[in-house]
Amino acid sequence: MNSNKILIELYIPLIEKNYDLYIPINKKVGTVKKLIEEGLVELTDDAYRVKEDTNLYSKENGQIYDVNQTVRDTDLKNGSKVILI
Repeated sequence: MNSNKILIELYIPLIEKNYDLYIPINKKVGTVKKLIEEGLVELTDDAYRVKEDTNLYSKENGQIYDVNQTVRDTDLKNGSKVILI
């Protein structure tokens, strides 16, 4: 197991899909969000559109993850459930 990544469960209400993703813990949340959105555009054949005002939220408590924090400095861990809105 690579200790530089964690496995999260991501839900995207806009396309009503769940994905299990490994995300790097040494990157900023904003960078991870951008990479996720770029991947979604490809996965959905452009059905998903990148928007500037999307955020990653904790599915457990509704907290918005600060785009300037590294993943390591958040409460994200293996198995965390996250929503992209």
